[in-house]
Amino acid sequence: MKTMQEKIEEKLKSVFYPMCLEVVNESDKHSGHIGDDGSGESHFRVEIVSDAFKNTTVVASHRMIYDCLQEELETIHALSISASSHKK
Repeated sequence: MKTMQEKIEEKLKSVFYPMCLEVVNESDKHSGHIGDDGSGESHFRVEIVSDAFKNTTVVASHRMIYDCLQEELETIHALSISASSHKK
């Protein structure tokens, strides 16, 4: 069975063909907090660089990612996103 991190990575890769992608499970930082369901898969951080985000606003790029991960967002509590079309 795939972890939530693996599912997120696969979906983002298949939709955005990123030049750079990092998906980090930060659930351990939120242990015992609101939204922690005890699964160890409730909080994630995504850093993604893709041409798909050229000429888009931050809000638009985040919406694109939320749309892509709609199914996963039904399960996880928090998703932090850094999306751009070029490396910082």
